[in-house]
Amino acid sequence: MADFIKTTLSIIDKSGKAIIGSVDKDGYPNLKAMLKPRKIDGIETFYFTTNTSSMRAGQYKKNPKAAIYFYDARFYRGVMLKGKMEVLEDQKNKNMIWREGDEMYYSKGKTDPDYCVLKFTAESGRLYQNFKSENFDI
Repeated sequence: MADFIKTTLSIIDKSGKAIIGSVDKDGYPNLKAMLKPRKIDGIETFYFTTNTSSMRAGQYKKNPKAAIYFYDARFYRGVMLKGKMEVLEDQKNKNMIWREGDEMYYSKGKTDPDYCVLKFTAESGRLYQNFKSENFDI
């Protein structure tokens, strides 16, 4: 398991983006590119920023099943994590991942009602490297 963690964290570190997946009202997957998570706790918990009014936040509120994917294009490897996504609107979590310059996206600052935090908690994963894939539990 230590190798999965080390490799996964390396891929996340090298990836400038994350692909997040949600489920729409008809049960179809929806994918979106996002900036890297603002905060990461191991390979279990990831925090992103988004608009409360976004389609994705609405989908997660209705169905928290989610996936996130990171890839390292240089070495053609990637990791998918499956789990649950929570939409957090409390001020403590909003303050935790706020960065200077976020006013560009949220004009009312940290208290903007259209600013929220997506918290992803991973349950399992699939690592692709060296032309093979391996599943793992978290």
